[in-house]
Amino acid sequence: MSKNRHSIFVSPPDAARRRLLQGAAAGIAGAALGGVLAPFGSTVAHAQGTEKKLRIGFQKYGNFVVLKARGTLEKKLASQGVTVQWLEFPAGPQLLEGLNAGAVDVGTVGETPPIFAQAGGVDFVYIGNEPPAPHGEAIVVPKDSPIRSVAQLRGKKVALNKGSNVHYLLVKALQQAGLTYTDIQPVYLTPADGRAAFVQGSVDAWVIWDPYLAAIERQANARTLVNGDGLVRNTQYYVAARKFASAQPQTLHALLDEINSVDGWARNNVSEVASLLSPLVGLDPATLDVALKRAGYGVQPITDATLAYQQQIADTFSALKLIPGKLTVGDARWKT
Repeated sequence: MSKNRHSIFVSPPDAARRRLLQGAAAGIAGAALGGVLAPFGSTVAHAQGTEKKLRIGFQKYGNFVVLKARGTLEKKLASQGVTVQWLEFPAGPQLLEGLNAGAVDVGTVGETPPIFAQAGGVDFVYIGNEPPAPHGEAIVVPKDSPIRSVAQLRGKKVALNKGSNVHYLLVKALQQAGLTYTDIQPVYLTPADGRAAFVQGSVDAWVIWDPYLAAIERQANARTLVNGDGLVRNTQYYVAARKFASAQPQTLHALLDEINSVDGWARNNVSEVASLLSPLVGLDPATLDVALKRAGYGVQPITDATLAYQQQIADTFSALKLIPGKLTVGDARWKT
């Protein structure tokens, strides 16, 4: 895991944050491409021919990490003349900022980040999704906290990564408890900073996803107030820059096929996956075993029902004025 900081920081305004993240993402891609940021779907000419590149945004945990470690995608795409570049991000919102900046062609994120991204003008399409994993995210409190229900979060400081998948879980849990979003004090922190604030007692509760959830449960005996069961799906989506999806659909189909293959193997080899991920993620296999057993496996096509669910999320955040105006999620459907 990333090294924890030891204080709660105040995030810069959204516009400034976007510029900072775009600059950082562009810098990553620029360095990887010899200092030149290539546009979506671009090709780099060489003396022997033309090489295509697939730039994958991934997070520290998940099937993309397994896929990267196994190296099978590189072999699969070599026959298409495509090389693979991996770029790590701390969470979905930052990954989508990287896509917006032109540093990423495809990535995997939770159900809420695409809503904020689309509302912010990021031009992407949904290309697939994993089955729901509602037990893989939760609202937790310290083991000795007097807070015993979501209703008791009124007036409390609740840490979360703004625009991440757990953002919707928090909203739905508050609604179920008869509270509104304005009844709490949201503290927007990345997972590393959220953990530090939680452990130090700077916040009253933390809304977080696996494997951070499994880690805080096992390492600090955090107590779950509520998870996503009966509230949210916690669906993982695969998204791609629209221009890249239009220019290289065959590359994306090959990627989805390989993800599905890795998923099939991982589903039946949880202990082996936990051991594989452990040195890469920085968590012990036993903790990862807990998280992996709560995950969903198997790539599914984007359906009307899936987009309808995403539309519910968009409408919820629009009503809360957390995103500007109305949003039509179907505009981000991949038309192959």
